[in-house]
Amino acid sequence: MRPPAGGQGRRPARGRQAPGKGQPRRGNARPVANRGMRLSRRPQAHDHRKRVVVMRLLLIVPLVAALLQLVNVQGFKAGALAELASKQRSTEIELPASRGSITDRNGVQLAFSVESRALSYRPQAERAKYADKPGGYDARAAEIVAYLKQLLGDKVNEKEMLDKLRSDVTFTYLVNNGVEPAQARAITERFPEVIADYRATREYPGKSLAANIVGLANWRTDDPNPHKHNLHGLIGLENSRDNVLTGEPGRQVVDTAEGKDGVVIPGTARELQHATDGSDLELTIDADLQYDLQQRLTGYVERSGAKGGSAVIMDAKTGEVYALANDKTFDPTAGQFRDPKTMGNPAVTTPYEPGSVNKLVTAAAAIEAGVTTPEAVTPVPGTLRVADHVMHDAWPHGTQNFTTAGIFGKSSNIGTLLMARKVGEDRFSEVLKKFGLGERTGVGLPGEAPGSVPPRGQWSGTTFANLPIGQGLSMTVLQMAGMYQAIANDGVRVPPRIVRAQVKPDGTRVAEERPEGVRVVTEQTARTVRDMFRAVVQKAPGQNSGTGPAAAVAGYQISGKTGTAQQPDPATGRYSDSKYWITFAGILPADNPRFVVGIMLDAPNYGGPDGRSAAPLFHDVASFLAQRYNIPLSAVPSPVVPLVQ
Repeated sequence: MRPPAGGQGRRPARGRQAPGKGQPRRGNARPVANRGMRLSRRPQAHDHRKRVVVMRLLLIVPLVAALLQLVNVQGFKAGALAELASKQRSTEIELPASRGSITDRNGVQLAFSVESRALSYRPQAERAKYADKPGGYDARAAEIVAYLKQLLGDKVNEKEMLDKLRSDVTFTYLVNNGVEPAQARAITERFPEVIADYRATREYPGKSLAANIVGLANWRTDDPNPHKHNLHGLIGLENSRDNVLTGEPGRQVVDTAEGKDGVVIPGTARELQHATDGSDLELTIDADLQYDLQQRLTGYVERSGAKGGSAVIMDAKTGEVYALANDKTFDPTAGQFRDPKTMGNPAVTTPYEPGSVNKLVTAAAAIEAGVTTPEAVTPVPGTLRVADHVMHDAWPHGTQNFTTAGIFGKSSNIGTLLMARKVGEDRFSEVLKKFGLGERTGVGLPGEAPGSVPPRGQWSGTTFANLPIGQGLSMTVLQMAGMYQAIANDGVRVPPRIVRAQVKPDGTRVAEERPEGVRVVTEQTARTVRDMFRAVVQKAPGQNSGTGPAAAVAGYQISGKTGTAQQPDPATGRYSDSKYWITFAGILPADNPRFVVGIMLDAPNYGGPDGRSAAPLFHDVASFLAQRYNIPLSAVPSPVVPLVQ
């Protein structure tokens, strides 16, 4: 039976569904709208791919730029940037070397170092921190000063300290040195903004003892880096031997919180190089002898009314300086109260005209040349014309017969000039040079002066009238003693020295190189002159006493010479008739020399009881020497010899 028209009753094919309202057709019978949607997909995919490419380009370009910058930074600019970064965060710190000690010949310490601290501060940085705090920065500064005063006492001047804390500077030292480590720790624990830096306080236990020799070492305050250690010698051996005493500081790199003036960040130390401590210096001086000489010289200068004075004690054989003193000295521990005028060493830096002690040169030249003997007699007039000058003796007399021993024992200027004429100018000039005059001794002390001797080619008519009697040339007290050391050492001059050895940090002792001796005269000449100059301290009846009997020491033969030299008068340009250099040089004992002593007094009161001679001071010094070193008594006393016939 046929279904009705209109399709009613007709079963749809399997798997298909007639499209209903709101349902799309499947298969080929699709609505036009659906076909439109399918056709629009191709341009959408194209746009999507375009967006992906653009996004990739946007990512790639900065990556390439970053890569190029990385190559530039790590390649071309790596060194410069690394150096800049290191400077911004790293600080090199010196690891201090321990400064060597200075001792006398017996190990007595004259200078050594002990660990201490310096206190520093950053006013600008600290003031900024207290801008908004109660009480403000001034209250904090006052609190710091009060605590430092309580703990450190006289090391703190409250006004000066407050001025430093309130100053508009980036860095300042509050206390440059001398704060004990325990005190510094207490201060920094209470006030972390106070910086404590390592220092080594230089101690001088004898204070003024040998200060002109040892000198002074201190810390520099002009270095803006508080982590740099700069204890250096300023004067004396502390200065001239600074490289030996200082050693080599170590090095350490650390990171700091605020650049090189900042606080070290714990645990950042690296690149460690250990410090090498300095060597000790062992001197030739004897501390006890040095002390005695300083005291005796200072006392005698005061009693004589002299402007000043110097003295030296030397070993007769080795030239070692056992003591060297000036009447004015200083205390290296006195800080700002040290008088700069007392910090020199005139015994080696300040020449003077020696006067009659220089007659030793004339005597040695005359004996060496064979023109006289100690017993030979010479008629000596009261005056002698030389060129346009008339020379006199220190006392008026007519023509007298002097032995050669008497010429020097009585210190006759006229007799000495007659001897010098027999020697001759050229030969006399050669002997002056052999005695080392006009040249530095090389003792090892800074600022040594060479003295002066007129060159032979520049001598005038009166030059040879002055030099044989010790005027017209100059020398230091050390050079003067060196002349007598040559005679005491059988004619061989050994240049003096004051450093005996270096003692390295490992205990190795390195002796200082001994200078070679210089033959001045023969052994026989030296002994003859030495014996002849015993007449100077001779006390005998009549006119047979020498000029320096006050220098005699009971039980010992003494050989020596007094000296009185006129000082130039700046007002007249001539020699003064009232101001003198008074000198004495002597040998103890003359028969078996052990020590030489040289003394100079500058412008003493010539009319006073102690102003005319340094012989009494020699006696006192020589007496102490004989006692301290148990010098055997002379086998026989000095023979009394005729001086005037």
